[in-house]
Amino acid sequence: MTLIITGFGLTIKDVAEVARNYKKVELHPDALERIKICRAMLEKKIEAHEIMYGVNTGIGEFSEVVLNDEQVKEFQKYLIYNHAAGIGDPMPLDYVRAAMLGRVNVHAHGNSGIRPEVTLFLIEMLNKRVTPYVCQKGSVGASGDLAPMAQIALLLMGEGKAYYNGELLEGKEALKRAGITPPGLMARDGLGTINGSNVLTAMSALFLYDAQNWLKQAEIAAAMSLEALKANMGPYTARLHEVRGFKGAIRSAVAIGKLVAGGDLKEERVDHKVQDAYSMRSTPQVIGAAHDAITYARSQVEIELNGVGDNPIFFPEDDLALSGANFQGTPVALPMEMAGMAVTMVCVLSERRLNRLNNPALSAGLPPFLTKGAGMFSGLMLSQYTADMQIVEQRILSAPAAIQSIPAAADQEDFVSMGMNTAIKNFQILDNAYGILGIELMAAAQALDFRDYQFGTGVTKAHQVIRKHVEFLEIDRPLYKDHNTMKEVVKSCEILNEVEKVIGDLG
Repeated sequence: MTLIITGFGLTIKDVAEVARNYKKVELHPDALERIKICRAMLEKKIEAHEIMYGVNTGIGEFSEVVLNDEQVKEFQKYLIYNHAAGIGDPMPLDYVRAAMLGRVNVHAHGNSGIRPEVTLFLIEMLNKRVTPYVCQKGSVGASGDLAPMAQIALLLMGEGKAYYNGELLEGKEALKRAGITPPGLMARDGLGTINGSNVLTAMSALFLYDAQNWLKQAEIAAAMSLEALKANMGPYTARLHEVRGFKGAIRSAVAIGKLVAGGDLKEERVDHKVQDAYSMRSTPQVIGAAHDAITYARSQVEIELNGVGDNPIFFPEDDLALSGANFQGTPVALPMEMAGMAVTMVCVLSERRLNRLNNPALSAGLPPFLTKGAGMFSGLMLSQYTADMQIVEQRILSAPAAIQSIPAAADQEDFVSMGMNTAIKNFQILDNAYGILGIELMAAAQALDFRDYQFGTGVTKAHQVIRKHVEFLEIDRPLYKDHNTMKEVVKSCEILNEVEKVIGDLG
């Protein structure tokens, strides 16, 4: 089914479908008409020699330099050349495709002044799977993600590089093989392609999509560990959380309750303490707070996905051009700092449960380090080391980038969002989170194998999936293979998908 682009209603799920699953994209006729109307207004203003930033003036500190008619024609080309100034490894293709989709949705409002050929070209590249080669680093997240977006814009001139059918080619060759004709650049087209925070917003959308699924799996891991540790499930009663009022906590308590439903612990057939440690009884409050943070971040990202992030912005109905700062990435960067910290926080909680599983003084009768041969064997002792190392890295990465502005462009651009740093480090945080949670899931499965009571339906299914990939640790073996296997299992969402088949959506 094709995604119709209107400028409105684009979701993080839509972004993931187009960026990763190559869902087809089509521009709504009304959006195309808005783009044409805006372009006609702009061309009249150009003919009248009305001064407009980035159209017939320089940019940044050179905004006071007025260009003559001949310079206007050439300016967009040199603008893209100058701004294609990134560095480092190539950006993953889904980031680039998501950024292209976001830019198309900006254009669909009809406030950017670009030619319709530019928007249709971006759509054609998406549909024919031509993905520009873009360096990951270079954007400061204000004046748009200029460096990475400029590498995308090089393709408008048949330049740069691009992937086609998995092969990295010169841009001209990639377009030729796909049967796409580059539209070239005319007045406004270059700046109208690059002047928005589309890359950091695209990356943030994909991160949030993944983080939502990861949080559900954090609840599965928690439920498994709680069953293995003979937790008091009273603190997971929804009513307890309803009187406080936080939606995330209510949702998390209900989800974990569903996972343990049908088991002996939930049915009070297993003895437990009157009150457990915080890492056991405050899980709904902690994971719930993370859910609330992700929900807020999603609301901000989806506003940006459906807004007009550009400069200048044109209002054809009033024959008006306004220059401002709608390219500023802070409205996305700030909530995304919180989203990254939320994932780190939940990982810290996961590690504390892992510690209780391993520690015979805290594990309600489980063998030390979850091994039958303590002393001769060390069991999962070193798995905790591996989790701890990753958490320290997460904590370092959770230091905010959004307060790290460095002035640029002769102090014309004297406050920037550094939102690209936020987006990059969030994915690094999440990468570690897959590994940390995989280790807890592996340890919880090991612990459950030492128990002889009935587990909840959801927990039982999760245990079965884990055992498809990692065997019970009867005697010590090199664990790096198991760690990496479990990391990939979490990343694939296989456990989540199988559990939800038997107990329904976790929320």
